[in-house]
Amino acid sequence: MLIINTREFRQKQKMYLDLVDKNVQVIVQRGKGKAYALTLITEADRYFSDPEIKQHIANSIDQAERGELTTLPKEDINKFLGL
Repeated sequence: MLIINTREFRQKQKMYLDLVDKNVQVIVQRGKGKAYALTLITEADRYFSDPEIKQHIANSIDQAERGELTTLPKEDINKFLGL
């Protein structure tokens, strides 16, 4: 983990973002009481932050809790997956 100040981050942004790409945790300290963690946003993060997708997932959970499920035989699932 690296802890840097905002000035250091401004001067070497590319270097620190490249480190985040390599899974190095970088914390930017801003003054005494504030700190920010730099995080790589993946395609999955973008997908699950979409409000429409989140609503679809919430609706699916509600349906499952009400018992409104469709069960597929394992053979059908394997056929769908090409197994």
